[in-house]
Amino acid sequence: MERLQKVIAHSGIASRRKAEKLIEQGRVEVNGEVVTELGIKVSDKDEVKVEGIPIEKEKLRYFLLYKPRGVITSAFDDKKRKTVTDFFEGYSERLYPVGRLDYDTSGLLIMTNDGEFTNLLLHPSHQINKEYVVKTKGIPPKEKLQLFKKGIRSDGDLLKAKHVKIMSIDPKKQTALIKIVLHQGKNRQIRRMFEAIGTPVQKLRRERFGFLTTEGLTPGDYRELTPQEVAELKKLAK
Repeated sequence: MERLQKVIAHSGIASRRKAEKLIEQGRVEVNGEVVTELGIKVSDKDEVKVEGIPIEKEKLRYFLLYKPRGVITSAFDDKKRKTVTDFFEGYSERLYPVGRLDYDTSGLLIMTNDGEFTNLLLHPSHQINKEYVVKTKGIPPKEKLQLFKKGIRSDGDLLKAKHVKIMSIDPKKQTALIKIVLHQGKNRQIRRMFEAIGTPVQKLRRERFGFLTTEGLTPGDYRELTPQEVAELKKLAK
């Protein structure tokens, strides 16, 4: 048994939030009867119609994408820029990203049509490690980097890192490569943290999400996650 709005969302007709509105507006039927209350649960044997049209439940899909720089983490962009969903045009399922990476950030991004799985991975209480490699303009002092663990205030947010370490420095070019591990996922978080200590980010790449990496992939490549990987991610989040 699953919640009605979840079943509608998995069919690809609408997002869960939109599905809730359709139910409240009386545009959804279950076994021939109009349903307007949220929270009702249905099984595979129940016939669900949205505006008179029977829905078909989508197969749940899970992908790992190596997002290139210069790509929007969205299903649509009004400026006609390339989006992460453009890599999956051959699939009938309505795939969307789990979280986001900035336009100029590359690296590991999970794509799925499973809203419950997405909410599970993104919930603030589920502290999954997300590892990044940062190239900075300027070489930040170690004592300033250590402030990341305590937290840095930026636009009302307390931005924190679980781990931060300088990997290498280039004294001539005055750049540094730094590994940073986050639990949080605030908007432009890493860029804001490094701007706050006076060493802005030149390049940023997410290398790891939990136990997943981009090993064997190049920017623009993707692969489907195995059932074992999906189960392990759910276990990791819980």
